[in-house]
Amino acid sequence: MEDNTPTDATRFTVLLVDDEVFILNSLKRLLRSQPYDLLLAESGEQALELLASHPVDLVVSDARMPSMDGATLLAEIYRRHPQTIRILLTGYTDMPTLIKAINEGRIYRYLSKPWDDAELLSTLEQSLAHLHSERERQRLEKVTRQQKAALEQLNATLEKRVESRTAELQQTADMLDLAYAELKRSYVVSTEVFSLLVNQRLPQGKQTNQALNELVRACCNAGLVESSLEHDLIMAAALYNVGKLGWSDSMLARPSDLMHHHERDTFRAYPETSESLLMSLEPMQDAARLIRHHQERWDGSGFPDHLKGSAIPQGSRLLKLAVDFVELQRGLVLERNMNRDEALMFIRKYAGRLYDPDMIEPFVQVCASYLTDITLADPRVRGLGTRDLEGGMVLARNLNADNGMLLLNAGKALTPVLVEKLIAFEAMEGARYTVFVRVAETA
Repeated sequence: MEDNTPTDATRFTVLLVDDEVFILNSLKRLLRSQPYDLLLAESGEQALELLASHPVDLVVSDARMPSMDGATLLAEIYRRHPQTIRILLTGYTDMPTLIKAINEGRIYRYLSKPWDDAELLSTLEQSLAHLHSERERQRLEKVTRQQKAALEQLNATLEKRVESRTAELQQTADMLDLAYAELKRSYVVSTEVFSLLVNQRLPQGKQTNQALNELVRACCNAGLVESSLEHDLIMAAALYNVGKLGWSDSMLARPSDLMHHHERDTFRAYPETSESLLMSLEPMQDAARLIRHHQERWDGSGFPDHLKGSAIPQGSRLLKLAVDFVELQRGLVLERNMNRDEALMFIRKYAGRLYDPDMIEPFVQVCASYLTDITLADPRVRGLGTRDLEGGMVLARNLNADNGMLLLNAGKALTPVLVEKLIAFEAMEGARYTVFVRVAETA
């Protein structure tokens, strides 16, 4: 496989558009040390004139400009020059403008004013790397079409040379299949690259996308969904929370269980928002449908459509399991961060209410294989409250206080006195601990 990373010799042309000259000068100073040829425009009309006479790889446009705003400009650029990467620079939160820029201008990313220099430089670098990769993909696709056309022409005269050419033709066909498979995989790679940009909106300890991508891939490899769903499910896992991009930073980091009343409608709308942002991209339409329904619940109490049981798409059922498992550990569902075993206990508890009951145990087994510190896969392990503990039970994993202090090591045998001390400590701390113990098998 060829390396699609741009070389040091690659130069790109970047067009900066803003009606405020000092903003243009600030951007010019920031980018002058980069390997870019810069063009400047003070209006949408001037930008379109430059695009008509210069090949431009990427446009960074201000959102609010007189005569022609940034969303309208980027939509027009998409119509005339669809291969040009488009980035919106906005100094205010305006969801209609942002949605227009995404749906009509098909923007790659939007950034807020005042911008962070490092983030802006990183965004441009990633955007242009994506552009380079897309051009390489198109080149390979053209080569593939040419090879296919040559193969069809060869087939017209195949009867005369069938015996001598059969092996060579089979090899060529295999290579074409591999090329098509690689092209299909590139769509998945692109969504995972974009998911990293979505992840940047979240605080470090709240980021979910990478862990979710890896877990969903493990579930697909284990056969938890039909093979025909794997491609769309992996893309859905990468972009399930794209509808949260318009949220405030405080809302992004707040557990859904603690959201204010006025925030709950926004939270419940994010699967539909995610779907609407992706539906205009034809290769993403099936993945967008999985995202729309990943907050449906097995008992019909979910959203947005209150689907129930097997009416919920299979991929959406698995995506909900994986999203909740990861978000419970990041403190995005409840006020505290659960460990992995506690998250699985929560999922088991709500089997048949929130989750497909037939998926629970296969999902637990995947987690146990994929994550080394899962203990609940062992049928002898139980998660108990302190008042349910008995002497003779053995800790299956370390017990830590809420502040992180180690209370007891895994392997410690409990005594009645030790159980009483744990109960007293729990009461003193005002906490509620789940203790994972290994119990003896009954005859």
